[in-house]
Amino acid sequence: MDKKYLTTSQGIPVGSDLSSVTAGERENGYTLLQDFHLVEKLAHFNRERIPERVVHAKGAGAKGYFEVTNDLSKYTKAKLFSKVGKKTDVFLRFSTVGGEKGSADSARDPRGFAVKFYTEEGNYDIVGNNTPVFFIRDALKFPDLIHTQKRNPQTNLHDANMAWDFFSLTPESIHQVTILFSDRGTPYSYRHMNGHSSHTFMWYNDKNEYVWVKYHFKTCQGNKTMTNAEAVEMAGINPDHATEDLFKAIENNDFPAWDVFVQIMTPEQAKNYKFDPFDVTKVWYHSDFPLIPLGKLVLDKNPDNFFAEVEQVAFSPANLVPGVAASPDKLLQGRLFAYGDAHRWRLGSNSHQIPVNKPRCPFHSGIRDGAMNVDNGGSEYHYFPSSFTGIETNAAFNPPFIDISGSIGRHDRKLEDVDFVQAGELFDRVMNDSEKANTVSNIAGNLGGANENIQYRQTALFYKASQKYGTMVAEALKLDINKVKELAALSQEERVKATK
Repeated sequence: MDKKYLTTSQGIPVGSDLSSVTAGERENGYTLLQDFHLVEKLAHFNRERIPERVVHAKGAGAKGYFEVTNDLSKYTKAKLFSKVGKKTDVFLRFSTVGGEKGSADSARDPRGFAVKFYTEEGNYDIVGNNTPVFFIRDALKFPDLIHTQKRNPQTNLHDANMAWDFFSLTPESIHQVTILFSDRGTPYSYRHMNGHSSHTFMWYNDKNEYVWVKYHFKTCQGNKTMTNAEAVEMAGINPDHATEDLFKAIENNDFPAWDVFVQIMTPEQAKNYKFDPFDVTKVWYHSDFPLIPLGKLVLDKNPDNFFAEVEQVAFSPANLVPGVAASPDKLLQGRLFAYGDAHRWRLGSNSHQIPVNKPRCPFHSGIRDGAMNVDNGGSEYHYFPSSFTGIETNAAFNPPFIDISGSIGRHDRKLEDVDFVQAGELFDRVMNDSEKANTVSNIAGNLGGANENIQYRQTALFYKASQKYGTMVAEALKLDINKVKELAALSQEERVKATK
């Protein structure tokens, strides 16, 4: 058997990896710059850490497959959904949203649930969360939201005033805030939580007939959450609990699985629905649009190298295959640009060439050169149209045309009573007494760290969603309930003015 010798990154054999090149025989002699092995080793070490994700920095991932279990091909021509039994390889990354890479897995935070499907028509990414809604509905607000979840620029500590000031000035956030501060905000593990596309997408078929869809991934392990006390305790015992749980389950052949469903809405239903169906702060009622089985997602292989795969995997909701297109969801429209741009900054302009991101089908993009390019097409011409390459386009890959009309401008969206309905229904009708008590306790424990004027402003929003909800929070914070009622009766502009 041939011996394996240590080499430099250029394949040059290394004579010793225990001693630097020095002038003289003394142990502490002067080190020479000509020691190229030492220089390369230290220089690369300084560059081992790429910038962490601005959001979703802490995460875990695994490989697996998606299998179609129900034929919905009449709605979409996407080949990965073409027939029952069809299997497609996937890579799934779970994550917390707001924390840094060293933060605890059990932190109160939404969880990322991002799936990359390696299809024969290119990579298809569903970049969702464990919640079916989000805090905001316009991408312009996203940097501000994330800034409030990060650290105070002076103290470098998390700041309740920043978070609750933003939430109380952005009432559309109340549905997601209610979910976040319930026990759903602290899932027990990545295996024991659901995933959602959250956004609405278009499915279209060979006839260019289209429908609107939302994806739901329902855990086969059963939903399991932690109370706030349990989550805090777990952060001290094992801050990497969810990461370890996922790895060990797969290592022990206890493969996590999710049943995949879609909700389907016709264009006619979308025009006449009781609220904007593209508003990501709201769910489609299952009584109106029941869950339709689509398939099963199974994770059966751990990453071979965490950095190469989990850390470098790059998802973008703009990665859509023929048969799937974007919707006019304003937050989604911004994400279509932002995610790819984040990867170009963090991983480089050729992040699509990293093996975990590389399509597993033939591709001819014409994109060439740039830093770290390892597959730039060789001698093939890289322009289109071209008489030499034989590369063509096909209009059949285009989504259906959609008629639109309206004026161009920054259209402000007015706050409506409907923006509070689903948060109130979640608290009043979905949560049991124990869940209500935990939610209120979690809110009071966090909101209690904010200034009193912000406490009143936010509690008034809870009262607008549900009188019981607002009353319980007011009592927990020892606020004047009559003042809360008065603020709840005001318009948002008047409420902000009254609580400055």
